[in-house]
Amino acid sequence: MTNRQLFLHHVGQTSEAPLCLNIVKAEGSKMWDADGNEFIDLIAGISVCNIGHRHPKVVEAIKKQADDYLHIMVYGELVENPQVAYATKLATLLPASLNAVFFTASGSEATEGAMKLAKRYTGRTQIISFKNSYHGSTQGALSIMGSEYWQQAFRPLLPDILQINYNNFDELLLITERTACVVAETIQAEAGVIPPKDGWLTALRKRCTETGCLLVLDEIQSGFGRNGSLWAFEQFAVVPDILLLGKALGGGMPLGAFISDKKIMDSFTSNPVLGHINTFGGHPVSCAAGLAGLNALMDEKMIDGIEQKAQLFRSLLKHQLIKNINTAGLMMAVEFDSFKINKAVIDALLVPADDEPAIFTDWFLFAPHALRIVPPLNIPEQEIKLACAKIIKVLNSLQI
Repeated sequence: MTNRQLFLHHVGQTSEAPLCLNIVKAEGSKMWDADGNEFIDLIAGISVCNIGHRHPKVVEAIKKQADDYLHIMVYGELVENPQVAYATKLATLLPASLNAVFFTASGSEATEGAMKLAKRYTGRTQIISFKNSYHGSTQGALSIMGSEYWQQAFRPLLPDILQINYNNFDELLLITERTACVVAETIQAEAGVIPPKDGWLTALRKRCTETGCLLVLDEIQSGFGRNGSLWAFEQFAVVPDILLLGKALGGGMPLGAFISDKKIMDSFTSNPVLGHINTFGGHPVSCAAGLAGLNALMDEKMIDGIEQKAQLFRSLLKHQLIKNINTAGLMMAVEFDSFKINKAVIDALLVPADDEPAIFTDWFLFAPHALRIVPPLNIPEQEIKLACAKIIKVLNSLQI
């Protein structure tokens, strides 16, 4: 059997028509398949590789930690220096009330932990989320996902979940004294890059404070500079009670976290003891890689160039088939009239040519008509120009 056949037969599938690209190498903002075809990566692992593939500082940190130790014991009992160093670094870059880090192995697990923490700390049961939101695919995270299409096959899900409309001021009154937490993306990603309206996040923060519930902001996709500041919430003058991180957190390794104030986080230490545990959360190699990645992001001042690169994309992506471009830094949704057009563009971009690289991108869960552009933050401008030129070339050739 070929590798493709083995992949289809032995690896769990999530769609009826996977792309089946056999990628054998990735470096910076490029990837290569087994046939030697070159791809410019405009997805970056959906914000995972925000400092590019295989950043040398991350690779160096992984090798060094692997020489010391890998996994040693379940999270929370042993002092693991990579965890301590990374948690301390994150705390120095966050508001004072976000000082206790609970590492997980993924963003979905971070969502699960935050939901438990809010219920335990407040003694309440209701959780409010927003339509067209995405916080992961595990059962708890799925319970607050903002779309019945994704939920309907897996019911019953968690009870006492209320979904309201993002950016709706009036519906904030549905947050009450029985609400444990409100979970919101600072920037709605899978909805097609939807930022909060002026004053809406401030009003949300105010309502949560008034009712004594916790505000949980999900920056699993938008954190680590993706939207033009280290944390997206900095742009809106609000501070969450719990912050969700993942994807770029590990520098390319699996890692997630939920971060809160120690007085809140300590709710997990008693009644019951071990109120939340996991086996691989904060794996020392992942923490070493993540810290190296964060240091590289800061030391190389990658965030400083984000708006210029976003503007370059916007200036080059002009075509009659492009109806709109939603942007929040280097998180961009290029809108077409339909998924049919978008899928045709995505498929055509994957076809290599002798004189140009192929382009790897995809669509958004709740905005399938929109092309996803979420490249590494350090993508060279020349590669942006090449990618945009191919997108325009494909649009000119479409027979729709």
